[in-house]
Amino acid sequence: MNSLVCPEILKDGDKVVILSPSSKIDENLIIGEKKHLESWGLQVVVSSHANGEYHSYSGTVEERLSDLQQAMDDPAVRAIFCSRGGYGAVHLLEFLNFDKFNSSPKWLLGFSDISALHALWQYHGYTSLHSFMARHLTLEPYDDPCTKDLHDFLFGKRTIDVNIPAEELNIKGSATGILRGGNLSVFYGLAATPYDIPEENTILFIEDVGERPYHIERMMYEIKLKGLLPKLKGLVVGQFTEYKKDDYIGKTVYQMIHDMVKPYGYPVCFNFPVGHVKNNRPLLMGGKFQLDVNNKGVRIQQIIKERNDE
Repeated sequence: MNSLVCPEILKDGDKVVILSPSSKIDENLIIGEKKHLESWGLQVVVSSHANGEYHSYSGTVEERLSDLQQAMDDPAVRAIFCSRGGYGAVHLLEFLNFDKFNSSPKWLLGFSDISALHALWQYHGYTSLHSFMARHLTLEPYDDPCTKDLHDFLFGKRTIDVNIPAEELNIKGSATGILRGGNLSVFYGLAATPYDIPEENTILFIEDVGERPYHIERMMYEIKLKGLLPKLKGLVVGQFTEYKKDDYIGKTVYQMIHDMVKPYGYPVCFNFPVGHVKNNRPLLMGGKFQLDVNNKGVRIQQIIKERNDE
């Protein structure tokens, strides 16, 4: 699918929901997120089980499903802010119903484990926002650059356009395609399901946290051997953080990825500001982008038609 529906921009007074579809979260982070979003002029509702606890999750499958389905079904809700990732969103994929959502599409925001829900949104024909969550909105200052980027995009003041310096391992070139991906471990777990990443016309971006290098290599080989990696239009390599070093692959994670994709000839950039880091730039999942990698640096720019003319 090359043309996805982009929800409407937000405006002052719009209703948005904070919910926790995966792991449990410190209630103070929910409070901080709510306060921050209210400063944007939004009407913020915290779902019934956003602050809940059931083992490591914010609630049972039924409770988390109920919160998300209610937000999706409410025609007044314009955006769904996931409070955190962790693990658990995959429990919900087969049960969520888009019948009422189709009449009033709304933004889904989050990253990490929320990559599973982004994949579901794209499967049903909608773009969504890969972005930071409650911790960032609570702990970072209100004038934080990533926060400003997210606010300005949601309220229609700008499109996604990120420029970063060149990296030694970058592979030069230009490409146009649909931006897909997210957390490598999460979409690796969706391989061969209806929510797998399409091979056609994809600029893939990847990030991960807490994985050993040989686990990352194994996942990269899986997406290579199933045919996705060779067919990409381009690759954006984000932050791989908090990983446990090992001696299996004999090289850095970035070097391993570079060596694996170099034969394909498409543009590749490394050290992109996305992932489990403070500088986690918002990206439009399922949007059409131009990727340019050259000696001066990297630019990934949203093609505006994808937002306005669908």
